[in-house]
Amino acid sequence: MSCPICRAQSVDTYRPFCSKRCADIDLGRWMNGSYAVPSEREFDPEEVAKALGEASEENNADSLDKPH
Repeated sequence: MSCPICRAQSVDTYRPFCSKRCADIDLGRWMNGSYAVPSEREFDPEEVAKALGEASEENNADSLDKPH
């Protein structure tokens, strides 16, 4: 199997990559949005804002219940 980043032979330790460097490059691409899973769902900014607000409220409530 070849490394999906540089096409070198993969190494069992980093499979499917050939090295930690290529594995980190791939992770970076996922984290910065270079890779994306397509969706047919339309983006609704109001729905996203509501979900973020609810998540924030839940997080704040949880932090009040836990001792520091």
